[in-house]
Amino acid sequence: MRRIASRDNPDFRAWLRLAQGRPGRHERRIMLEGEHLCQAWLERHGPPHVLVAGESALALDWVEPIWRTCAQRRRVVLQDVLAVALSQVGHGPAVFFIVEPPAPQPPARIAAGCLWLDRVQDPGNLGTLLRTAAAAGLKQAYLSAGCAAAWSPKVLRSGQGAHFALDIHEHADLAALTQRLDIPLAATTLEKTGSLYARDLRQPCAWLFGNEGRGVAADLLARADWRLHIPQAASVESLNVAAAAAICLFEQRRQQQMPP
Repeated sequence: MRRIASRDNPDFRAWLRLAQGRPGRHERRIMLEGEHLCQAWLERHGPPHVLVAGESALALDWVEPIWRTCAQRRRVVLQDVLAVALSQVGHGPAVFFIVEPPAPQPPARIAAGCLWLDRVQDPGNLGTLLRTAAAAGLKQAYLSAGCAAAWSPKVLRSGQGAHFALDIHEHADLAALTQRLDIPLAATTLEKTGSLYARDLRQPCAWLFGNEGRGVAADLLARADWRLHIPQAASVESLNVAAAAAICLFEQRRQQQMPP
């Protein structure tokens, strides 16, 4: 166990960059903060590379078993004022895991329902999309280049643990992946579409949602098997991408749970 009490400590400075979403160019590590995210990581991936806790956090009931579980890993106690500076949540004693995010290999064939995201740039939207997909029972998410970083602090906070219920494939070449699909590719668009509610959605599909301002790229949209829109009141702006995805995914879940 090591104690850190100086802001000039190189480890603390590196962790602060992670907490602020400013990792180095070749940095692979990320920071998880708080009971929910740390427990979720521990359950799925085991002890972290580094466990960091503020001095006051050591007295918390939920921290003690984690501290013991990580006995064979590096454990660091931060002076409380440093832990507060590191925290992006802003309440209560701080506990952090320093880990490398998983990098799963895409399957040879894609046969299960999944989420495809094309250049979704807002971290809040991305985290909400991942959370919605996990809640709807999907297990895979494919994110194109140009999407926000899936494991950044803002996306993690918005996802609320969804990252640990999904295999997340970042920097995916979505156009190339269409060759691996054994299920329909469903895209939301306002052009040449059918109503979401008129489509039989009981079979799995790959749900494709696009950039907040520009939608799905034209070359990807041309590959879609289903082009769907959500009927809404006239003279109203189109829905936010995360809201649209929630409607689509849970309409499919509703249909799949209906009796035969």
